Amino acid sequence: MAKLHCFVRFSLKAATFYGVMAETNLLEHRLIYGYYPEIVSNPGEELPLFQELSDSYLYKDILALDKIKKPDQITRPLRALAFQIGSQVSFTELGQLCSLDNKTVEKYIGILEQTFVIFRLGSYSRNLRNELKASRKIYFTDNGIRNALIADFRPVNLRDDMGKLWENFLVSERFKRNEYAANYAKPWFWRTQAQQEIDYIEEKDGVLSAYEFKWNPNTKVKQPKAFQVAYPGSSFTVIHRDNFSDFIL
Repeated sequence: MAKLHCFVRFSLKAATFYGVMAETNLLEHRLIYGYYPEIVSNPGEELPLFQELSDSYLYKDILALDKIKKPDQITRPLRALAFQIGSQVSFTELGQLCSLDNKTVEKYIGILEQTFVIFRLGSYSRNLRNELKASRKIYFTDNGIRNALIADFRPVNLRDDMGKLWENFLVSERFKRNEYAANYAKPWFWRTQAQQEIDYIEEKDGVLSAYEFKWNPNTKVKQPKAFQVAYPGSSFTVIHRDNFSDFIL
């Protein structure tokens, strides 16, 4: 577990070592293969290294941690989560998809969080009537691990899940950046019952900063009216591939 934990800060170190410009040029590679140290250090060997990582980490260390005898008990919910990035996660629905009961699903989610494979993001609410108050999204700590689980390493121009990849990348790398910089902002997403939504919010010193994630810099985005009315004085920024570096590096 210590081996996986060490890469939580690796992306920031990579940017320092290679330079922000180089990391920007490598963006599409990072979206597909992630920042796991062995992957970054051995370009061209990504696929066999991911197989090794899966065999030695997901199928051994994690399974041994809770004496799980069958690998598919943990990989089934993981694969289901890999397809649900950016969506609200229901443990009940996840259990039905994987033929597991709710308690087992929740236990496995906890193990995967403890071992830094995934993390959850809660919904923001100040108890306004139409805000969702107890929802959650779940993200992967590394894009490469997510793509390995679904066996999909197609390049960016051939993907049909770029929205999910982009959102997972930005949220996970923002988490790492904040930890590395000791920035203690509280992270959330925001959504109403009318399905108005903001991808990511940080609250620090009573101030809200809202972010929407779009891969295409030409996509037109408006701040939800309900959020403007409820939280005047908050900021709203669209993060796209032309301005992402300040957000995560």
